[in-house]
Amino acid sequence: MMRKILIKVFVSGLFILPSLAMAQQQSFFVKSLIEKKVAELPSGDLFWQIENFDTKEQAQAAAGPYGLVADYDSKVWLFRLARAGDRTKDGKKVAEIGPIPRIEATEYLLRVNEAGGPEGSATAAHTHPGSEAFYVLKGELSQKTPHGVARVAAGQNMVGHGGGTPMVVSNSGSGDLRELALFVVDATKPFSSPAQLP
Repeated sequence: MMRKILIKVFVSGLFILPSLAMAQQQSFFVKSLIEKKVAELPSGDLFWQIENFDTKEQAQAAAGPYGLVADYDSKVWLFRLARAGDRTKDGKKVAEIGPIPRIEATEYLLRVNEAGGPEGSATAAHTHPGSEAFYVLKGELSQKTPHGVARVAAGQNMVGHGGGTPMVVSNSGSGDLRELALFVVDATKPFSSPAQLP
């Protein structure tokens, strides 16, 4: 009798596991902070310069044609495509990420997302029509691609692979994950498309 009960519990557990995995996947969130379209990209190697400012006015004055200004987590942020080592006068450096893989398009979308979720949460497999870079605010991020798995901890950054690379982004740490994802993508194509990882 006891053996039959154990078998029933085990079999029931097999049906619970996929549901649990789906719930974890769905709990990974992605929220757009700011975006803009541009007709061209700066020449040379591309780097995302991330800085904090005392006021939004200061950040907007320093933004230039390739800068995005956002109020986030009680701070003023400037995310700007620029050359390596290029700093603004009033900004406090947070990170420099690059070089970013270049793409060719008739119009470009520059976008910054906030993303994350609880331990074990993950995105579905997907691609973007351009490059993605990451800056981790809290926890540990993993990006799985056909090239392998890369991990990034809080306060660190990473350049993703080029456009069209299948990926799954997940929280591989203990506790909550919060990260900023920075994109340079082809504005004429869908921002994200379903994909399969081999």
